[in-house]
Amino acid sequence: MGVLKVRGFSLTRSFVVPLVALLVAVGCATGSSSDKGSVSVLAAWGGSEQDSFMAMVKPFTDRTGIKINYTGTRDTSVLTTRIQAGNPPDLAGLPGPGQMYDLAKQGKLISLDGVLDSSQMASDYAPDWIKLGQYQGKTVGIFIKTSLKGLVWYVPKNFQAKSYSLPKTWDDLLALQDTIKNGGTAPWCIGLASSGADGWPGTDWVKDIVLTQAGPSVYDKWAAGTQKWTTAEIKTAFQTWGTNFVNKSGYVYGGAAAMKSTDFADSATPMFASPPKCYMHHQASFMSGIFVEKNPALKPTTDFSFFPMPPVTSANDGGHVVAGDLFGMFKDTTQARALMKYLVTAEAQTIWVKRGGALSANKKVDLASYPDDLSRQMAAILVGAKIARFDAGDLMPPAMQSAFWKAVLDYVSNPGQLDSILTNLDKIQADAYK
Repeated sequence: MGVLKVRGFSLTRSFVVPLVALLVAVGCATGSSSDKGSVSVLAAWGGSEQDSFMAMVKPFTDRTGIKINYTGTRDTSVLTTRIQAGNPPDLAGLPGPGQMYDLAKQGKLISLDGVLDSSQMASDYAPDWIKLGQYQGKTVGIFIKTSLKGLVWYVPKNFQAKSYSLPKTWDDLLALQDTIKNGGTAPWCIGLASSGADGWPGTDWVKDIVLTQAGPSVYDKWAAGTQKWTTAEIKTAFQTWGTNFVNKSGYVYGGAAAMKSTDFADSATPMFASPPKCYMHHQASFMSGIFVEKNPALKPTTDFSFFPMPPVTSANDGGHVVAGDLFGMFKDTTQARALMKYLVTAEAQTIWVKRGGALSANKKVDLASYPDDLSRQMAAILVGAKIARFDAGDLMPPAMQSAFWKAVLDYVSNPGQLDSILTNLDKIQADAYK
């Protein structure tokens, strides 16, 4: 058994495969007239992630006859616009608990307490993951998949060719990047663009640093809106990111201009060039699926691997930011209810896990279902983290999260304006959490 601390709770995960067949409450194999129809789904997944979601729901469609009409976009304003126009999708992926809370407060999300089997949910999920999907005691969101952040990706053969050792400490990491830079190559590839959500990859750096530099208590207050952005701890986190990485000449391939214009999904491509144009890439566990999407010939562990981002301070060793993709229901139909019931099952989530690029919070998804040693390592880290916190940006209200995205772009462009950038974030914080 592994234990994961998330915002003061404990997550436990069983590695035992059930010996009995999982019951999926979506109807019999032949279906019935009430099962047929369709479900409109809006989510952020494109490319390989969209393919994996469609593979995930195929057994549901085959079993029930219910079609899935999927729309993928990373522009979070699309959902808001459709809701305001009175034309929401039946189901939608939510950027995180922050937007979920906001929508639930507005009465836009339908309670799932009468949709999902509470006893089955309690059996399959640790309390933390259930609580993160609740607003005022009512379940309004479910986690389809999860991810582990704070990973540094690299190409093993490139490290071996230069006899680079994997860093164990923060000082080791800084020394390694200096060695790489002195050898004539940029240590890092970074892309901050993300079609409608530009900047979020940079916030992941800041979140990692806040957690392992200032510690979980400061991190929790910051996510909750009670720790001002202008406080020394948050300002120092920005400066640690800037002075050690992005604002150092020659340390990021292409410099600030490339960082801002390169899509995060494409940003690691130069790492695989021969000779490599960079040696490291900071991104979450889902990046493994994107690597293979870009180049199907790549093999995990052999062609790409990772090491956890070392903690800034040793007292916070074992600290990890975790995240997850939430689904909410906006129209209460028989078809939508059936799909929600299916999506929470181990059967459904195992399909995505086997395809790579995703971790599952369902305790009945066995580690043996993961397609390679690399993904099993990530899953083991997630459940065994000593200090873990949910993605702070995803816990923030949408206005605060969007401002955070923009702030990292502004900081990359004008690091000397950090004080004014943080002061503006304080102003937004004062209104966003009301």
